[in-house]
Amino acid sequence: MKNIDEQLKIIKRGIVELLPEKELAAKLAKGRPLRVKFGADPSAPDIHLGHTVILNKLRQFQDLGHEVIFIIGDFTALIGDPTGKSETRKPLSREEIKSNARTYQQQAFKILDKSRTEIVFNSDWLSKLKIEEVVNLAAKQTVARMLERDDFSKRYKEGRPISIHEFLYPLFQGYDSVYLKSDIEVGGTDQKFNMLVGRELQREFKVEPQVILTLSLLEGTDGVQKMSKSLGNYIGITEGAGQIFGKVMSISDELMLRYYELLTDKELETIKLLHPKEAKSQLAKILTARFYGEEFARKAADDFAAVFSQGQRPFDIELKYLSTGQLRAVELLKQSGLAASGAEARRIIQQRGFKIDDQVIVAENQEIDVTTERLLQKGKRFFLRVKKK
Repeated sequence: MKNIDEQLKIIKRGIVELLPEKELAAKLAKGRPLRVKFGADPSAPDIHLGHTVILNKLRQFQDLGHEVIFIIGDFTALIGDPTGKSETRKPLSREEIKSNARTYQQQAFKILDKSRTEIVFNSDWLSKLKIEEVVNLAAKQTVARMLERDDFSKRYKEGRPISIHEFLYPLFQGYDSVYLKSDIEVGGTDQKFNMLVGRELQREFKVEPQVILTLSLLEGTDGVQKMSKSLGNYIGITEGAGQIFGKVMSISDELMLRYYELLTDKELETIKLLHPKEAKSQLAKILTARFYGEEFARKAADDFAAVFSQGQRPFDIELKYLSTGQLRAVELLKQSGLAASGAEARRIIQQRGFKIDDQVIVAENQEIDVTTERLLQKGKRFFLRVKKK
């Protein structure tokens, strides 16, 4: 392991808060691998670069010799995390949870070291709690404490309903920390309250309190709002290599430096010495190679240069199979993954940014036959071949 100061420098890069730093230094001084907890409710199957900010930090811990405890929140997903929500969140079915969890794990291991990752499901212990144990757990927090959460407080003041079961969410997430005896919990800034509850509950159960480490929420390609599929400003890690490369090249120079800080281990001062175009190309290669390897990253870079510099079409265009042979144009954009939502698809069509076999599509309800292979193009950069399976 590196010495404490070197570890702290790496751990603190790109974080928002470390609570408390002295306790982390004391834990590191023990010279043993620390148990770093991260919990994810499988509320959606796909991971985008925004999710990888935390996964990258977990990988840094692993590279420093520590162990990651990756919790699949299959039990807490039955409640639904109310964080940041203006109303009660609809719980997922067990079938949706199981399917999403399987896909999430496959994608997470594109970043995490499998040999240093312990995958656990919190239903293994939470579903076995007796009712008196749940009551005892609830007795360790007050309603006033729960209403300190911004989302609960706001909903309470506005007269919006808060279901009793929503108060159980931070308690169960906190009990995960008790059960697993975690040394550190990593999460987004929106999870700070829940993670602090875990620290408090550990004290109550005579377990050494965990250190809290929060990370920023990554802005999407628009540079304004956090990355989200519903906003259409995301870069999905399962998108084609060319798609990832092209989307990274589309971000602003200012946002590029933030991506470098949160998604890579490159020194920012060195990056600032490069021409912005070269720096962005390097970033696009790094992120594309992370999910597809160096060869695909080089191909994506060559294709991008050919499309922009020479007006050529990419040589290696991804082929995606669809489940149906007849789709309206707006649905084709969505199902192909070229648009995240119907609203985004309609906007692309209205701006004359969607072509099929080099023909501009102007009607969102136009019926498209994909029983034979069709070439889709979004804007100037994104190409995709589609065909019915």
